[in-house]
Formats: sequence, C-alpha cells, structure tokens
Amino acid sequence: MSKEREELVVRQLQDSIATKERFKAQAPKVVALADQMVAAFQRGNKVLIFGNGGSAADAQHIAAELTGKFLKWRTALPVMALTTNTSEITALGNDLPSFDQVFERLVEAHAKPGDIVIGISTSGNSPNVLRAIAMAKKKGATTVAWCGEGGKLSGEVDLALAVPSKDTQRIQECHIAMGHILCGLVESRMFP
Repeated sequence: MSKEREELVVRQLQDSIATKERFKAQAPKVVALADQMVAAFQRGNKVLIFGNGGSAADAQHIAAELTGKFLKWRTALPVMALTTNTSEITALGNDLPSFDQVFERLVEAHAKPGDIVIGISTSGNSPNVLRAIAMAKKKGATTVAWCGEGGKLSGEVDLALAVPSKDTQRIQECHIAMGHILCGLVESRMFP
C-alpha cells in the first residue's frame, strides 16, 4: 500500500514537471510582462491582480512579494490584490445584482491609464474576471491573463500567459512558479 502511494507521488511530480516543461515556451511572454511591469512602475503606475479561490491566493501571494520583498529589501512596489478587502468584496457581492460584477467594480474604482491589470482564471471562463478585464480596457489599462488552455480570457487581453493544461492543480503550480520568476525579474531590473 505504501509503495502505491509513493508511486502516486512520483507520478504527480512527473506530471507537474511535464506541464512546466511545456510552459517553458511562454518564457518570452514572461519576460515581456516583467518589462511592462517595470515600465509601469517607473511611470508611477501600479499593478492590480485578482482571481477566485486558489487564484485569489496566488494574486495575494504575488502582491505581497512585490509590495514587501522578494529576494532583497528595497522600495515597495505598488501592487494591489483586489481580493484582500473582505468588507469591500462581501458588500459588493451582497449589493450588486451579481457576484460577476465584483472585480469589475473594483477595477473601475482603482485602475487608471497605464496600469497593468492581471486577471487569473485557470479555466479562462470566470465571468467576474472577464468583466473586470473588459472594464480595465475601458479604463486604458494594459490587460493580462494568467490562465490554462482554452477558455475566453486569453483572447480578451493584451498579453495571455496560458499554461498548456486543463488540470487546475497543474495550472496553479505553473502560475505560482511564473509569479516568483516575475518577481525576480522585476526586482533585479528595478533594484540592481
């Protein structure tokens, strides 16, 4: 029984590694996003990032790395996870006609031209993420998707970082790895 479980662990790790191997093709887009983020910060703009469930946790994680520190202490960078104010989210979720409008309303409140708005959706079909991206475009922000393969989101943004998988856990594993890589790229460019 123990041997079977160990084999399961190994298969899961191999699957995770194989997904990341396929995602390596997105390296130029990861560098492009890092460059866009650096340019936005240098102009005095900010990054807004959001998603649902595990993607919300990823948004908060990456925002914390950039506003706090990643590998070194330096000036804080203006990154805001739109999923952190529970009073705001629950009030909007309760008062708006649909929860699909929650992120849209927050983007309307906080995005300005030149900002970067990153919507995370493993399926690429989260209605509240899609609506927020549409609002970001109206506000003149650069729009970015972190998603899996398929779904509508990748076709609605300026830059899509799509993990070649439909498996939520594999997509999320690539997203957090990519998020850490982005933090390192941004930090090293801005604070050599």
